[in-house]
Amino acid sequence: MKVIEVTNLHKRYGTHVAVDDVSFSVAEGEIFGILGPNGAGKTTTVECLSGLREPDRGTIKIAGADDRDSLKRIMGVQLQSAELPEKLKVWEALDLYASFYGRTSGDLLERVGLTEKRDTYFGKLSGGQKQRLSIALALVGGPRIAVLDELTTGLDPQARRDTWELIEQVRNDGVTIVLVTHFMEEAERLCDRLALIDAGRVVATDTPSGLVAMVDDEQRLRFRPSGPFSEEILRALPEVTEVSRSGEQVVVTGTGNLPHAVTLALAAEGVIPTDLRIEQATLDDAFLALTGRKLA
Repeated sequence: MKVIEVTNLHKRYGTHVAVDDVSFSVAEGEIFGILGPNGAGKTTTVECLSGLREPDRGTIKIAGADDRDSLKRIMGVQLQSAELPEKLKVWEALDLYASFYGRTSGDLLERVGLTEKRDTYFGKLSGGQKQRLSIALALVGGPRIAVLDELTTGLDPQARRDTWELIEQVRNDGVTIVLVTHFMEEAERLCDRLALIDAGRVVATDTPSGLVAMVDDEQRLRFRPSGPFSEEILRALPEVTEVSRSGEQVVVTGTGNLPHAVTLALAAEGVIPTDLRIEQATLDDAFLALTGRKLA
């Protein structure tokens, strides 16, 4: 079931068109990613989505909400540049936000891993802890939908991965998530589907693997065989389109479940593929092919 439908969304600031007829839908229970470079219109799109900005034209339908009060009850938002007073303690921030909804914060501190930091000032939290608190504040109203904007920007690799695990837990609790990001790895790890946005327009919408398949569904295997074998046993496989050698290394190009087919065929000949590497197109390649430039 669709919980969000955006149709021909358009937003202009003076002569600059930030969002140009953007359309997409989000299904209940999925993590939907909005992926694009800085300045592509991602944040303006979700600000219109969450009622923080009025679009110049277009329609936005969100789970039957027909005004801002009803939208507030079903949607939680974590903004890209949200800040709190440095002397506000973690528990105070949660209680304050919970009071806006007539609720209590319940077990949110435990859910986001901040129980031991409940009495810590916001200004003393690490970057990853601040983002965990931002997620808790977005969830404190018990929303059906959470919008998370550039959640892991500025975090170190471990804090980023910890935050990814938390996002997956939130989705497993039944919350639909709209995730704005410019990190390819983050989009591939978390998102069920993605809208690629560039210069205010949706370039393509699909699953991460579907977007990659739009530009290149081939894979390449590189390995060193443990012994001699006839390349014809690999060329005979339906998954294989090409076999070549580069010094001691064999390169096999193909589609489908190529690694499984190749390793089985080699095993039948008593050959082990050592130093095996699998190469295939990435989301970065897809973005480059679809927009003509890399995602910086």
